[in-house]
Amino acid sequence: MSITLTINGQAYPVASPPDTPLLWVLRDELKLTGTKYGCGIAQCGACTVHLNGLAVRSCQTPIEAAQGAQITTIEGLGGNHPIQASWVRLDVPQCGYCQSGQIMSATALLATRPKPTDDDIDQAMAGNICRCGAYQRIRAAIKDAAGEAPPPAAADAAPQGALEGAAE
Repeated sequence: MSITLTINGQAYPVASPPDTPLLWVLRDELKLTGTKYGCGIAQCGACTVHLNGLAVRSCQTPIEAAQGAQITTIEGLGGNHPIQASWVRLDVPQCGYCQSGQIMSATALLATRPKPTDDDIDQAMAGNICRCGAYQRIRAAIKDAAGEAPPPAAADAAPQGALEGAAE
């Protein structure tokens, strides 16, 4: 059974079984390696992509469920999305491993909430774990991309709830 996936505006026929996680097709079959493997159980957010504009975890999304949808990966943002510019301007990443997932969640948030509140940011980013603890810079970059540069003190404080459950 051949499945065709539309990724970053281009149709790709894939030969993998229908229950194959989208992450593995992206990385192994199509060589789109910007989407990262983190946990494999949809708990860390490293594998986040957009499915019809919504942030989803590609490690738990079978390709059968993605057929007919518009899939956007970090490569599809082209490197010039406002959130990517803010990420660079505010020097957000440390190790960088989680950043593609963080960016994909942030762009999905800004697409639906162009001027997000702190609560909006907390809710949208709650499923993305940053082992380096760059949460305060992530929040600042989202605010910056939304045109709401935070006061300097805001960039130094971790967002509420950012670390809840991280040790569990």
